[in-house]
Amino acid sequence: MTSAARVLLSAGLAGLFASVSSLSLAQTSIAPSPGWDRALPPGPDTRVKITEEYAKLVARDAYFWTWPMVNIYNRRLAFSQVKDFVMAGPVPSAPLNRVAMLTDYVNPDQRLVACPNQDVVYGAGALALDLSPVVIQVPDFGDRFWVYQIVNTRTDSVVELGKMYGTTPGFYMLAGPNWNGEVPRGITKVFRSASNTNFAAPRIFLDDTPEDKRAIQEVVNQVMIYPVAEFDGGMKRYDWSKIPTVAGTAQGEGETKWVFPDKIFDQLPAVFADTPPLPGEEARYAQVLAVIEAAKTNPELKAAMIKAAAEAEEQLVTPLFQFRNYGEQLPHNWSTISNEAAFGTDYFTRTAVAKSNILVNAPNETKYYYQDFDADRVRLNGANRYTVTFAKDQTPPVNGFWSLTLYNEHHFFAKNELTRYSLGTKNKTLKYNPDGSLTIYVQADPPSEAQRSNWLPAPKADFSLFGRAYWPKVAVMDGSWTPPPVVRTNVATGEAK
Repeated sequence: MTSAARVLLSAGLAGLFASVSSLSLAQTSIAPSPGWDRALPPGPDTRVKITEEYAKLVARDAYFWTWPMVNIYNRRLAFSQVKDFVMAGPVPSAPLNRVAMLTDYVNPDQRLVACPNQDVVYGAGALALDLSPVVIQVPDFGDRFWVYQIVNTRTDSVVELGKMYGTTPGFYMLAGPNWNGEVPRGITKVFRSASNTNFAAPRIFLDDTPEDKRAIQEVVNQVMIYPVAEFDGGMKRYDWSKIPTVAGTAQGEGETKWVFPDKIFDQLPAVFADTPPLPGEEARYAQVLAVIEAAKTNPELKAAMIKAAAEAEEQLVTPLFQFRNYGEQLPHNWSTISNEAAFGTDYFTRTAVAKSNILVNAPNETKYYYQDFDADRVRLNGANRYTVTFAKDQTPPVNGFWSLTLYNEHHFFAKNELTRYSLGTKNKTLKYNPDGSLTIYVQADPPSEAQRSNWLPAPKADFSLFGRAYWPKVAVMDGSWTPPPVVRTNVATGEAK
């Protein structure tokens, strides 16, 4: 991102609080309280003095569950500084309500989003639906796997566009909660987002061959999102290989920081106005806003809230960067989640995913598998050598593609001489064993020449493995298939943690 694009500005957005659905409450496992609808929306009495400890309690809780919402909102504010399509260092950047595309695998130096994959051509764009609905252009991808991801401030998916949905080429529209305009002729379907702020990240599968890298350019150049006023019924094109490159800010080791304890309480009123409460969240919103209001005239209260937020970042949010600290626990120390991009009020999982690998696809689009340990529950580290062996016909069951990616301790690619960061469907030189099984060699030093096509290079430090099953089959979805163990093949140098 350019330095200007990194400036995070507080901005008020038009507010909308959605009506509460008793049906939605009835579908939860907890029955609504008698007369609950009459108890809302009145909340805390802002005329009442509150204690510092109470303000800290509210601040700590709010920092945790609003962390993903503020993260997405601040990405919008950053993209609002972009005036034209540019490659800001290794990152494609676009003005609001547009998307900019890469033309090859993501650059290992990018720090916009942790845990990228080396399987697809990515795009990125922030959407401001309060300014305008957008047209989402879908070219003819033929047999190529593709999926468009667009999430709201809660990081929940708001569109269903992709190969798994049987989406036909054409034009689709995404509108915000307040839009009541006329749908232009030629729009196939209109999707709605509950928040005005959204983030788009298209993914288009790319084989790791020179031939496919040439072939994909035709469809990549037709992947576009733009304001509805520009829709004329024709398929637009943009040569993404020719967008100018400008100097980006220095890329650190970790993901760009998007949430700040000392700024969050100034931003939450705008974030809440942009993101109507889910059923039952009205009281949460009112409580947080009341404490923020009290702190406006009480510097000591504000300082205590900021301190509580900083403690929440350190004690609650930061540990969730480690995959081993959350998720459904699977055999061989793998873990997964099953409500990705559909978190609802699962605040813990939503924040954990946003911290460790934000922008995950919906469950029927992608299944994710996380691993920090070997089969003996010793931390993965490049001082050791490992194998991951899929039995015959037991690679991840998918209609799309699968991959096994290695990330360094910061959840980014570990640079290596092969520029190889994952292995899977895209790799056409994988060698299978005589019995039909497939062994992937995970280690820092090169294996034998016969094994090098199956080598996933590791750093000389801690690392994690990350499995993806795009457009998963039933065995993945119902949990009857899980990944094989990560087997250490030399003497252990670590200890169980």
